This record gives sequence, C-alpha cells and structure tokens, in this order.
Amino acid sequence: MQESQALLRLQEIDIELMRLNGQLKAMPQQKKLAAIVAAKKNLAGKLKTIVGQRKDAEIDLEDNEAAHEKTVNRINEVQAEAAERGQDFRGIRDLEAHLTALAKQLEKIEFKHTELEANLEKLMKAEQNARDLDARLDAEHAAQQESFDRSSANIMASVRQLAVERKAVLANISDEVAQTYAKAAKRFGGLAVERLRGNMPTTCRVKLQQGIFGELMRGPIITECPYCHRMLVTEGALADE
Repeated sequence: MQESQALLRLQEIDIELMRLNGQLKAMPQQKKLAAIVAAKKNLAGKLKTIVGQRKDAEIDLEDNEAAHEKTVNRINEVQAEAAERGQDFRGIRDLEAHLTALAKQLEKIEFKHTELEANLEKLMKAEQNARDLDARLDAEHAAQQESFDRSSANIMASVRQLAVERKAVLANISDEVAQTYAKAAKRFGGLAVERLRGNMPTTCRVKLQQGIFGELMRGPIITECPYCHRMLVTEGALADE
C-alpha cells in the first residue's frame, strides 16, 4: 500500500473508531455506570467520616465505662475505710459529703453513658446502612457492566478489528508523516487529511489558483493545503479534472 493511500485509509479508520466510540459513550449503561462510580466515590467519603466518628464514639464509651468503674471502686474504698476505722460526728459528716459527691459524679457518668451508647448505636447503624448501600451499588455496577458488554459486543468486535487494521496501515506510513497526521487530527477534530480533486481540496473546498495548483502538482504527493493547512494528498488530482 502506498503511503498516501495508507494515510487516507488511516483517517477513515480513525473516523470510524470515533463514530463507534461515540456509540459506546451514548449507550444508557455508560451513563448509569458513571453515575454509580460517582455515587460510590461520594459514599466512600461519607463512610470514612462515619467510621472515624464510630471509632471515636467507641473510645468515648470505653473512657466512660472506665470512669464508672473507677468511681464505683472509689465509693467501695471509702465505705470500707469508714467501716474499719469508725468515725466521729465530724468524720461521718465529711464521709457523707464525700460519698454524696461521688454518687453525683457516678450519676453524671451513668447519664452520659446512656447518651454515648445511643450515639454509638446510631453511628453503627449509619455505618451498616452505608456498607449495605455500597454492596447494592457494586451489584448494580456488575449488572450494568454485564448489560453493556452484552449490548456492545458487536461494536467492540468492530473496534478490535479496526485496531488491528490500523496497526497494519501505520506500518506503511513514515514516522514523520504519522506525527504530522496525529497533530492535524487533534487540531481538526479527526478531519486531518483531504484529497485534491481537480483543483479543489475535498474538505475546505477552496479552488486553488492555477499557479498554486501547478506548484502542488510538482511537489510531493503528501503535502499541506495552502488554505486550511490540512494534510493534502494530490495523487489522482489530474484524473479528476
């Protein structure tokens, strides 16, 4: 295959690949898959926050229970010391005041314990709900992916076939021309190459002046359009006049 013909075929392949990729992106499963991925990302951030809060709540509850145990032990110690030594009136009054203070402290700890337990339970429930939702999203993602793979099988087969042909076509194109084509394809949205039919390029369709036309015909087969600056294949132009 001549380089000029390979270049034109390369553009045909790439335009067809663009069309097929457009069909793939437009499939409803793709939108659903993208929405699921976004939902999982958002959920992952929320779950991380919930897990952090749940761990903090567990630590707070453990600290509360430790304080409860310490206070109960202290009450028992004070009562035991009083029973061993005996107390005068003043001592008994001080003891009662001490025990009253400890009892109030214990009451606050127990009240706080109820709050902490409720908070931990709420966070554990929120975490489980988030994990259940994540599992449902995974199942939905798998179902949508399976549906997409099934519906896009023919398109993907065409994409693979064109990719194989593209590689073979590129083997007939020099690195310099291939690089020029890649830049032009990016610049012109895929329409990088045009042919010269008579004295008119097929894409920009601006008639060439006689002098410019003659100069192009004396030059290389693969050149550049003087007007739109796409790659221009002049081969066969005279036959089309």
